[in-house]
Amino acid sequence: MPFHRPIPESKPPEKDSGAFRSYVDAEKLIQIAFVLPATVFIGWVLGWWADSHLHQSWIEIAGAVFGCISGLTYMIRTALDAEKKSRPGNKPQNGTEKGNTDDPS
Repeated sequence: MPFHRPIPESKPPEKDSGAFRSYVDAEKLIQIAFVLPATVFIGWVLGWWADSHLHQSWIEIAGAVFGCISGLTYMIRTALDAEKKSRPGNKPQNGTEKGNTDDPS
């Protein structure tokens, strides 16, 4: 039975900078708590401004809803990115989701 070498990784593993990297990751997660209220507030203010200039009454509510949707989208994307980075590094390298294709099993 011949020996098959594993497929080498396309990029070298990142060097973990220890505590600094942990602070950066924690800051990204803390940022989530401020994003939703800030986006809702900004959407509401822009809607209020548009209401006053266009003499409408529904744009203020639409701005707050748009701010809420954009904040939730950002929060979900950030949480998924953080979860993806926390997974162990045992992903297949050939893109087939099946691992090494040279393996007979």
